[in-house]
Amino acid sequence: MEAETKKKILAELDQLIEVMALLRGPNGCPWDKKQDYYSIKENIIEEAYEVVEALERKDIEAFKEELGDLLLQVVFESQMAYEEGDFDLSDVSRVLREKLIRRHPHVFAEVEVKDSSEVLHNWNEIKKEEKEDIPESLMDKLNQGQSALNQANEIQKIAAEVGFDWDNINPIIKKIEEELGETKEVLTNNSNKEERIAKDLLEEEIGDLLFAVVNLARFKDINPEIALLKTVLKFKNRFKYIETAVESENSNFDSYTLNELDMFWEEAKLQEFNEFD
Repeated sequence: MEAETKKKILAELDQLIEVMALLRGPNGCPWDKKQDYYSIKENIIEEAYEVVEALERKDIEAFKEELGDLLLQVVFESQMAYEEGDFDLSDVSRVLREKLIRRHPHVFAEVEVKDSSEVLHNWNEIKKEEKEDIPESLMDKLNQGQSALNQANEIQKIAAEVGFDWDNINPIIKKIEEELGETKEVLTNNSNKEERIAKDLLEEEIGDLLFAVVNLARFKDINPEIALLKTVLKFKNRFKYIETAVESENSNFDSYTLNELDMFWEEAKLQEFNEFD
């Protein structure tokens, strides 16, 4: 990195830390001052998702802004840690730097690797050595601070590492069909059950169905979180097209049947196809 660029980055980070300290200071923002480690933890997850969403939209300006929002969470938590006397941002940076050096012996030490898969293998082996607490179960390796979709994906990977996995895609498809059938059965046969019990049964079956679909994604090396996010973005864009179409006719949604709205939806799909083509 060029010296001038590095100097500019350090100066901006220094000013950012000062702004955060002022916001948390005696004359700062009432909302910022009342936060603690745990009250903003959901923000970290939310901002991480928004970074990925900006990437999926290929919106570089939004990507830059969302990275800033994610960085804010690190600076915010580090400022509170400084106030508590636990650590500060320099400690966070130092721990990360040392970890990067330690886990890249092929760059910073005399270790040779053949390809990126061997790099990843070495990374995981070094990571295991770093952990003082040996988990009682392989399932204890799972990071529960992530979405359920990601947890499902990771837990299946852990099981697959020790051979608890199918050899081909056919039984996975069969399992999805089986879970879909059980979901349909619950919907059909529980109409006279108590509402809470019926809902609990349906929730369980839908969970099993989602888990099976995640297994298909994992088997084909597709991240289910990213796949679902892309579908969410696609739905948002198509729905915006419907809104625009309704507004262009100086009307409102109540004036249309579902079939008529679905025609706008198909137009949106056709527009996407033409843009892709």
